[in-house]
Amino acid sequence: MFSEKILNIANEAEIALADIYKEIDRISFENTKRVLDTFKKHRVSDSMFSGTTGYGYDDIGRDTLDKIYADVFGAESAFVRHTIPNGTTALTIGLFGLLRPGDVMLSVTNQPYDTLCEVIGLNGANGDGSLADFGVKYDQVDFKDQKIDFEKIEKKLSEYGDRVKVVFIQRSKGYLNRPTLTIDQIGEIASFTHARSKAYVVVDNCYGEFCETREPTHVGADMIIGSLIKNPGGAIAESGGYIAGTKRAVELASYRLTSVGTGCEVGASLGQNRNLFKGFFLAPHVVSQAMKTAHFAAYMFEALGFDVSPKYNELRSDIIQTVKFGYPEGLIKFCQGIQSASAVDSFVTPMPWAMPGYSDEVIMAAGTFTQGSSIELSCDGPVRPPYTAFFQGSITYESGKLAIMSSAQKILDEKTN
Repeated sequence: MFSEKILNIANEAEIALADIYKEIDRISFENTKRVLDTFKKHRVSDSMFSGTTGYGYDDIGRDTLDKIYADVFGAESAFVRHTIPNGTTALTIGLFGLLRPGDVMLSVTNQPYDTLCEVIGLNGANGDGSLADFGVKYDQVDFKDQKIDFEKIEKKLSEYGDRVKVVFIQRSKGYLNRPTLTIDQIGEIASFTHARSKAYVVVDNCYGEFCETREPTHVGADMIIGSLIKNPGGAIAESGGYIAGTKRAVELASYRLTSVGTGCEVGASLGQNRNLFKGFFLAPHVVSQAMKTAHFAAYMFEALGFDVSPKYNELRSDIIQTVKFGYPEGLIKFCQGIQSASAVDSFVTPMPWAMPGYSDEVIMAAGTFTQGSSIELSCDGPVRPPYTAFFQGSITYESGKLAIMSSAQKILDEKTN
C-alpha cells in the first residue's frame, strides 16, 4: 500500500516528533483535569441528559452545560445550543447582539473567513440583512510582516473613537496564509484595546479550543465564539455552537439567539444534552489527536518538498495544517487522498464546486460521521493560487496518520508518473 519512501518518512517523523507529542499530551492532561473538575463542581448527573421539549423552561442539563463552558473557558457566562448550525451562525448571533447602527466593527487580523464576509456585507448594503444593511461600518487592519500591526490599530481606534464597538480577532488563519494567533498574542491585543477603547474584544475561536491550556477569555477577551462540530464537540456533538464571555456580552448575544427578554431562558434541548456533555468531556483528548496528526502531516509533506505551515517542529494554537502546492492538481489530489482513507464515504471522489458563501470554487474532503465536522478528518481549500490545502482534525491519531500517508502516496505517485 505504501512505498518504502513513505514508510521511512513516517518512521522518521515519529522519532522527530516524540518530544512535541509529549507536550501535546501534557496540554491534554491539564485541559482534561479542568473539564473533569468542572463536571464534578456542577454535580453532573444522568438526570441532566434527558432534555426538554417546547419552550425548554428549567432545562437543568442545558443550564448546567452553560455554566460548565463558562467555567472551563474562564468566562463569566456562556450558552451552548445544538440548534446553532455552524460557526458562522454563532458569529452572526454574537456580532448582531453587540453591534448597533452607526457602530464600527474593526477586524485586526486581516479579512475574516469567507463565509463571514457576506454577514458583514463587504460588498455593501444590498438589502440581504447584513451588518452593512443595518448601518454598521466595517474596517480592518492587516498583518504587517506577518505580525499584528499595533500602530495601525491604535490609529484606527483614535480615528473612530467610541464608534468602535467590536474589535474582532480571528484566532485561526481561515483561508489566509498567515500565522494562527497564540493565546498570549490575543491577550496582548485585548489589553492594548481595553487600554484605549470601550470596545468589546470578540474572538472567532473556531479550531483553537483546547490547543493550549487557556482560552482567549482567560486573557481578556469579552466574547469567544465557536462551533460544536469543531474542537469542543469532541466528535460526539452532531450540531451546535457556543458563545462565552462577559455577562453583559453573552446576555446581548442571547437576545439575538432567541428574543429580547427571554434570552437563554428558552430553548428545548430535545435529547441532545448527553452528546453535548460527552463531547465536551472528550474534547481535550480528541483535540490532542488532531494536533498530533497535524504535526505528522507537516513533517511528511515538508519531507516531500512542499511548503507547509506551521512547520513540523513549531508549537501551534489551532488544529489547522496548511500545505501549499502551487498548482490546482496537487490540492485536488491531496483532498482526494484524504477522502479515500476516510472511514465514511471512502469511495467518493471530491471535486471543486461553487459552494454557497465562498467567492471561489472550493474542494472539500470529509469522510466524517457528522456532516461537515472539522474535528474529524477533513481537508479543504479554495481553488485559487497558491492552491493551499487546509487540513484539520482526526478523531484518532492512528487513522489520521494513515490518511496522511495515503494522501502523500497519491501525490508521490503523481509526481513519479
